Amino acid sequence: MNKTVELVKLWGDFEEQYPNASLEDFFRHRLALPAELEIPRGDEGELIPDLNGRLMILLRRIGKFHMAYSNKALEGTELDQIEEFGILVTIFNQGNPIKSEAIYNNIIELSSGTNMLIRMKKKGLVSEYADKEDKRVKRLKVTQKGEATLQIAKEKVLKVAHMMVHDLSDNDKQLCIQLLKPVDTRFSGMFQKQKNKPFDEIYRENMQ
Repeated sequence: MNKTVELVKLWGDFEEQYPNASLEDFFRHRLALPAELEIPRGDEGELIPDLNGRLMILLRRIGKFHMAYSNKALEGTELDQIEEFGILVTIFNQGNPIKSEAIYNNIIELSSGTNMLIRMKKKGLVSEYADKEDKRVKRLKVTQKGEATLQIAKEKVLKVAHMMVHDLSDNDKQLCIQLLKPVDTRFSGMFQKQKNKPFDEIYRENMQ
């Protein structure tokens, strides 16, 4: 195949998969592709994950490292864990969301998120009030103390993020975001709807 035709075809396939991507994104994507994927081989009988499993194991391990270092960095900030920081950021950014919005936005179980909010209210970081239109609905607001805590915690959390990925170039980081953002977008719209369904049904819906 003519190289120009091959390049146009590759761009067309890439643009179809990532319609909002730029030419720079395309070139980063092509440069990041290995010449040949090395398939790991273990001893006979050893359980070796496939490519999907290897990717998810890598993401899970990185996530655990990030959580552990973030929790360490937040010591002394009034926040006990990174999930509390996420909830506080959500309340601040969304501007007075209801409880469930703040909790589900951070992919936390309702009971766990409720307990976190109780602790944060006791510390004076957030306040709760009834919705003007529906008194049964409770809305959340970051207090003045909460905003001060948020600014201190933000600096520490950003330091952790910088520490975690400082070996990657900015282009590498942009490529990672570009490749993984569609996965986040897809499941963000489906996760809560599928929580109470059996896994086989969830699998079928996601693989359609």
